[in-house]
Amino acid sequence: MPLAARRASGTPGIRKRPLMAFSLKSLFAPNLHESGVRRLYGAIVEHARNSVFYRRLGVPDTATGRYAMVALHAFLVMDRLGRVAGQGKVSQSLFDFMFADMDRNLREMGVGDLSVGKRVKALAGYFYAMAAAYRDGLNKGDTVLCAALGDYMYGGEAPPAAALTAMAAYLRACVSDLDEQSEGDITQGRIRFPRPQPESQP
Repeated sequence: MPLAARRASGTPGIRKRPLMAFSLKSLFAPNLHESGVRRLYGAIVEHARNSVFYRRLGVPDTATGRYAMVALHAFLVMDRLGRVAGQGKVSQSLFDFMFADMDRNLREMGVGDLSVGKRVKALAGYFYAMAAAYRDGLNKGDTVLCAALGDYMYGGEAPPAAALTAMAAYLRACVSDLDEQSEGDITQGRIRFPRPQPESQP
């Protein structure tokens, strides 16, 4: 589990947005099978597998690191939809679908039935804390955002400063790109993310 996000002063003036509130109570609700949510989650997972994140930006190429990348992109999408009236149900459905997928993956990995629920709740707790830390960083500036990335993306290990800077820039580019895409396209899985750009070449 990552360290708690560190407090630091940042650049003021970025518009603040409310934090998301989701529940795990409907993990296997019928709306999880809506084709739009399935496509949207599939697009998130596919982009989160981009090798640049792991080979060039230092994200740990582990189950934990890959979950962190999926959670990051899901947060960005949920945050985008959460700022639009009437899109809360889609955000909740995406949240539910993601954790149903985590539940299924844990079972396929051989985790016992009695442990799966606890693992899923722990992953959800990570997601809530991560979302709050990233939102705080996006509001306050790169000092706070880089601290949050260090804690939640890199598990408290200190990555190269250039990697943190590049990841912070990537998050801001995602926010900008998502703001330009229509809610209709996003909810149907017709979504695009910017290409991650390493700050330095090997």
